[in-house]
Amino acid sequence: QVQLVESGGGLVQVGGSLRLSCAASGSNFDSYKMDWYRQAPGKQRQLVATITRTRSTNYADSVKGRFTISRDNAKNTVYLQMNSLKPEDTAVYYCNAARRTPYGDYAYWGQGTQVTVSS
Repeated sequence: QVQLVESGGGLVQVGGSLRLSCAASGSNFDSYKMDWYRQAPGKQRQLVATITRTRSTNYADSVKGRFTISRDNAKNTVYLQMNSLKPEDTAVYYCNAARRTPYGDYAYWGQGTQVTVSS
């Protein structure tokens, strides 16, 4: 079992920055692929950024060049640095941990943290 707790959300003005954190409890954090998703009101949940066990990263086109995902396995934490924020970045941001094993696939979600970008 993995429990995820997001933090770092808040209210920021257009062009500002925030850094989200997702702290994981449990073992084998370094074996998980970590994702950040977001969900705006009335919209589907959207994959924002991914970091694999080997630290390969991938981003949604809408955030490329502005957001950076990173992980600190010693702290069991994944981060999302968000710069040049826009009103359309307003959403609840969720952390997801996933891994595939010979015994099955496992995925866990955090409770989410609200990010509001005001103009």
